[in-house]
Amino acid sequence: MNTQLEQIGFGGGCHWCTEAVFQSLKGVSSVDQGFTKSDPPHETWSEAVDVLFDPRVISSATLIEVHLRTHSSTSQHKLRGKYRSAIYCHSAVQRAQIQSVLDMLQTDFDAPLVTLVLAHRGFKRSAERFHNYYNTNPERPFCRTYIDPKLASLRRKFARQMKA
Repeated sequence: MNTQLEQIGFGGGCHWCTEAVFQSLKGVSSVDQGFTKSDPPHETWSEAVDVLFDPRVISSATLIEVHLRTHSSTSQHKLRGKYRSAIYCHSAVQRAQIQSVLDMLQTDFDAPLVTLVLAHRGFKRSAERFHNYYNTNPERPFCRTYIDPKLASLRRKFARQMKA
């Protein structure tokens, strides 16, 4: 069977959290955490993940909605340089699709989305010791405080899309 996987990047919060969120979803075959950059003025490295997924199992629209609901997608806080709220696209077609989904979902939020749609211009992986962070460290205070609540929220809103 020839599966046509698609790639998309997400940034918004800590990449440990973002990695755990997307690893928990059916149809996601891999999540690489690290740092992504785009075109100026967003050429600096910012924490992000690259997600490889099967669109026959989970749509990019669902992935985008999950992303918006699991980080501060309406807050222009002071750490946006390190934690840029963004979706990184790999083509003009993908950019248009992402923007369409953002426009549609905006009505579900009380404040304007600050999430940017940016060209994916580079990715560098984080240190190996941080990969698969939640799955290897679920009892750590960071995981309990920040990741567990995100996963609990996902179980409530996206139960059908969650892995067993």
